[in-house]
Amino acid sequence: MTLLAAGCDPPGSGGSQVPSPPPPSSSSPSATAPEDLCARLVTHWAREVLDGTAYGDYQSMGLSNGQYGILRDAVAAARPVREQRGAPAAHEVIVRHVREACAERHRTGRPDEGAWR
Repeated sequence: MTLLAAGCDPPGSGGSQVPSPPPPSSSSPSATAPEDLCARLVTHWAREVLDGTAYGDYQSMGLSNGQYGILRDAVAAARPVREQRGAPAAHEVIVRHVREACAERHRTGRPDEGAWR
């Protein structure tokens, strides 16, 4: 004698099966390119440094030594522009300088100087 629980089909009977998970969404997030991540991080902190609101060293900012070098160069280029034309123009200098430097840094697909340089 075989007993079946209500709502369950015996194995191999072709009855209900566990539904499969839905297919992945076509709008799934993609990875951020290394040069874009570099530009976002360095631009953020360069603006903070220029505006005098940053605190700490490059490690507390989550930057590598090489990224911090880009930050220092960008801030140095932006300071005279801020004095002559104001903060918005200086921030534009930072964005342009950092984007170019990060693109150069990652032109081979990885930092040219090593991961933490």
